Amino acid sequence: MPACTFLVSALVLLAPGVTPGRQTTPTASLASLGWMSGSWEMTRGGACIEERWTRPAGGTLIGMSRTVAGGQTRSFEFMRIESRSDGVFFVAQPGGRPPVDFRMASNSGSEIVFLNPGHADHLKRIIYRRSGENELTARIEGEDGGKPFSVDYVYRAATTAGCP
Repeated sequence: MPACTFLVSALVLLAPGVTPGRQTTPTASLASLGWMSGSWEMTRGGACIEERWTRPAGGTLIGMSRTVAGGQTRSFEFMRIESRSDGVFFVAQPGGRPPVDFRMASNSGSEIVFLNPGHADHLKRIIYRRSGENELTARIEGEDGGKPFSVDYVYRAATTAGCP
């Protein structure tokens, strides 16, 4: 499975409960998520993975991810974070498939956690963390065949126009 699709798929399927002591009340304002905006890239196993996020505006952040290896797009995902009357949601569409919602469970100002514990797929939890001035980490958690898994994507601020 391509890394990008795996990331989103994993994120959609891996949302175990948040530790009550660490949980904070999510903010309805998306302005606090501006630290996610920008162009982010990483290289893993010969593949270039890029993720891009718009600035928060109009109740949304819009994102996309693409994995390029061997000169070909191996996977892609459309994403958005949106404010609704019933909360803030991360909406994933790996490979352009139908959307899957993950509800924001916590927002510390530098880390946001989205959960979908009842999702039939294997992805249950998605976490975004600003892990440095020029670094963004995305983590997906879930189960695959009943076995827990997690994958970290440590992106650096893009210095090029995108994957070669």
